Amino acid sequence: MSELHKFLFEGLPVRGMLVRLTEGWQEVLRRREAAGAHPPELRALLGEMAAAGVLMQSNIKFNGALVLQIFGDGPVKLAVAEVQPDLSFRAMAKVVGEVPDGARLEAMLNVHGQGRCAITLDPKDRLPGQQPYQGVVPLHGDQREPLQKLSEVLEHYMLQSEQLDTKLVLAANDEVAAGLLIQRLPVQGEGNLEGQGARNEDDIGLSESFNRISMLAATLTAEELLTLDADTILRRLFWEEDVRRFEPQQPRFACTCSRHRVGQMLKGLGREEVDSVIAERGDVEIGCEFCGLKYHFDSVDVGELFSDSLAQAGGSDAVQ
Repeated sequence: MSELHKFLFEGLPVRGMLVRLTEGWQEVLRRREAAGAHPPELRALLGEMAAAGVLMQSNIKFNGALVLQIFGDGPVKLAVAEVQPDLSFRAMAKVVGEVPDGARLEAMLNVHGQGRCAITLDPKDRLPGQQPYQGVVPLHGDQREPLQKLSEVLEHYMLQSEQLDTKLVLAANDEVAAGLLIQRLPVQGEGNLEGQGARNEDDIGLSESFNRISMLAATLTAEELLTLDADTILRRLFWEEDVRRFEPQQPRFACTCSRHRVGQMLKGLGREEVDSVIAERGDVEIGCEFCGLKYHFDSVDVGELFSDSLAQAGGSDAVQ
């Protein structure tokens, strides 16, 4: 079963999370197989994105969707993982060229150095006119060297946007998508100029604690992350630390598409455009790129769809 484990290091401003997506991740791949199989390199990247998205959503306790996107300038034009507050997730990618065997992040999405990673927070109860929050970082480091791992990109993002030191280890295959996140928590008064000598000593001690735990996390191999259970991983890495663990949560695959939402999209296209498709093909078929589910609208469905719109408009006018 898919599990997310949260834990704290007692007496230290350091927290951690470990996620292992199993049947939910396998369901994502089954849906993608129906829509057209992705090469193994891209499947692994999508798995890492799903694991990272779950870790980040759980980390911020946000009442809305967290959307992790990479916009590429290589054969992969877009890769997306979306995670809801209940840790339900979905993922997809758009490919326009051939992904080279053994391709890493640069060869898939950053061939010409124009790739971007965006993290969007879309509130469930968004107010009129309120826009989702979005942070964007390039797929290169401060020295403009190309980043080859998703974990490096997200560590860079968290340091730039949240000013938090983070260590992230990610791995995925066709059975498991997993990730380990270690993050240093902000300390109240940190950086205050008063009592600077004592504060600096404290800061050094706190930094050394985070660095020690981060180095332990970095020893975790992809094979260990994908094959070992959470108890074994945490015991092997942090057996000398005082770790307080919390009740695990169960992430799952779920898609938020619906016939109603597709209908609203068709309304946005306009009656003339939709009727032209009906005249040419006999019906309108819209497939969800996340789950592969196909929605069909024939001429009767389209008539009802736009009749409802006219009725609502008329009712609105009558009320006014």
